Amino acid sequence: MIKVENLVKKFGPKTAVDDVSFTVEPGEILGFLGPNGAGKSTTMRMVTGFIPPTAGTVSVGGHDILDNPVEAKKAMGYLPESAPSYPDMTVLGFLRFAAEIRGLAGAEKNKAIDRVVELCFLENVIHQSVDTLSKGYRHRTCFAQSIVHDPDILVMDEPTDGLDPNQKREIRQLIRRMGEKKAIIFSTHILEEVEAVCSRAMIIDRGKVVANGTPSELSSKSELAGSVTLKVRGTGAGAIRSSLDKIDLVSKTTTVEEKDDVAWVRAFPKDQPKNGEVSAAVAETAAKENWSVVEVYTERGRLDEVFWNLTISETEEQPK
Repeated sequence: MIKVENLVKKFGPKTAVDDVSFTVEPGEILGFLGPNGAGKSTTMRMVTGFIPPTAGTVSVGGHDILDNPVEAKKAMGYLPESAPSYPDMTVLGFLRFAAEIRGLAGAEKNKAIDRVVELCFLENVIHQSVDTLSKGYRHRTCFAQSIVHDPDILVMDEPTDGLDPNQKREIRQLIRRMGEKKAIIFSTHILEEVEAVCSRAMIIDRGKVVANGTPSELSSKSELAGSVTLKVRGTGAGAIRSSLDKIDLVSKTTTVEEKDDVAWVRAFPKDQPKNGEVSAAVAETAAKENWSVVEVYTERGRLDEVFWNLTISETEEQPK
């Protein structure tokens, strides 16, 4: 439904997007993840035809965004950054306007407006002017215009930006439901959003794609993935690490924390052991040493660590 090939955008000497390629299929929610200034919004604007690329191609619903822009945009809904709208219109007037420019009329238009008003919880503000709305309701109104024509493809730039936790939850649930049938791409810098909503995620840094996979696949690239954390009462961290270091499957151990008579120690796997092998070996050692184990768990990996390692500037020093 969306096919991007070798996309490049230059602003004078600055390359904002550098040879980006990806596809999005029906039933897929692609999270476009990156730090501020990474090139996410610029990519969104090229995908939607808002700005032309310096090089590369974008196909939306089988139509080239430059050669056949009207047909490409008919298949697409777009929620731009900062949710722009017309402040002097009422919510109903704005949605009517959006529906009409999408070619809807009569009963079909009214039905479409009723549908998005209900989906986006706008019943209480339908007759208010946009300039009197809270930021959350303005965002919902702009979201509603992007789906008023029930598009097969949805492109959203920071869809939950500025919303409170309850509003974010509502929008994420709505995106998940729509993602069962539609091809959706949205940009974000919020890691929890990717894990909560996306079926696939791409990390972009300084205009380049540096990772692409499911959230669990990306998390598995974390150094913590597969490590076993042990919480023990009554035994010092040094003694625990000394015993765990002797396990063949363990590459190294670290002290997470030691407080009062409780120690937290983490054992890292060597290579890629089978599921449960390291935790079984740690449990066997704990039983042999007669440790008073309070808690033990295996880390699945952390997306924030992967994101940090892939996007940190080469000139920045990682925190110790």
